[in-house]
Amino acid sequence: MVKREGFRTFSSESVSDGHPDKLADQISDAILDAVLDQDPYGRVSCEVLVSNQFVVIAGEISSHAEVDYESIARQVVIDVGYVSDEMGLDGHRCKVIVGMNSQSLDIAQGVRKQGWDKEIGAGDQGLMFGYACDETPQLMPAPIYYAHQLLQKLRQQRTTKQGSWIRPDAKSQVTVAYQNGVMDHVSCVVLSTQHDPHMSLSQIKEYVIEEVIKPTIPADYLTHTTYLINPNGRFVAGGPGSDTGLTGRKIIVDTYGGWGAHGGGAFSGKDPTKVDRSAAYMGRYMAKNIVASGLARRCLIQLTYAIGVSDPVSLWLNTEGTGQVSDDKIMRAVSSVFSLRPQDIIRTLELRKPIYRATATYGHFGRDQFRWESTDQIQAFQKLV
Repeated sequence: MVKREGFRTFSSESVSDGHPDKLADQISDAILDAVLDQDPYGRVSCEVLVSNQFVVIAGEISSHAEVDYESIARQVVIDVGYVSDEMGLDGHRCKVIVGMNSQSLDIAQGVRKQGWDKEIGAGDQGLMFGYACDETPQLMPAPIYYAHQLLQKLRQQRTTKQGSWIRPDAKSQVTVAYQNGVMDHVSCVVLSTQHDPHMSLSQIKEYVIEEVIKPTIPADYLTHTTYLINPNGRFVAGGPGSDTGLTGRKIIVDTYGGWGAHGGGAFSGKDPTKVDRSAAYMGRYMAKNIVASGLARRCLIQLTYAIGVSDPVSLWLNTEGTGQVSDDKIMRAVSSVFSLRPQDIIRTLELRKPIYRATATYGHFGRDQFRWESTDQIQAFQKLV
């Protein structure tokens, strides 16, 4: 292991679309998308468990949408690549158990205050965080950004003839060394991938380093790097056949890799009236626009809500000493630019659309395809501040 004096390190991990927990997240969000496609005001809280040759779908849905839960689950499993017992799950033959209920009327009365097109209350109490920093062009912390990038590259390689030996289940971990708070180099990359049995460890190591890591992480950052590729050795048995997966168990992977903060609520399988999801997206939207506007190099925002109440209980902001003006002044600008009522968040970020399955892999933040990644409020911030 390479060690250098005078550096502080931070690590983040990611998991592939074939990791059992992420498979569960994708099924939950695919069901949410199916409901919203027919009924934009449908209420969904969908939990999934995947294990050896079975999928369990449970939760609460209130909607007029007609959804074939079993077919959706099977299609997601097949899309990810689990098509045989040898892989760890067979989407064609596995057992699918469905146990969905309607949403509690006690919860519904707090959310639906004046009709869906007017005011709604928060779907639950809770605290949510948004974060952005200028370490990468996507304004994400470098460790989680590169951990995601590695597995997206591995997924691309799996679709090629040369990389057809790669199986769906995989994990990455990236350790970044900082000097005086600035990224200097990547000190360690851990990447474990499920593989066909005919591949040797030496073949896997060479391929992953040359075809996945080096094309993904800039060479300037790989000057003092240790590579740990499948450090446990053989990784043929994987997926749900080896490890049970649950919706919402990779919340740190979903957000900032442990950087900043996390309120504890999961995202996948929840419609946007659940502020665990929508307010976390809004926090990212605000923090990213603050950093993109040049007002700060880093920004952490917290929002808190009470169930059935529209206005947030509190709003807190910290630029970690990197602000060009005071945090109080930025806070006043935030309050002027954004409305943080759930209905306004949903409208601003266009959250009643079937967009959610795409969020369930490789992080909910740092990809421009999502509305909350837009930096369209830069001028508004600069004008006010």
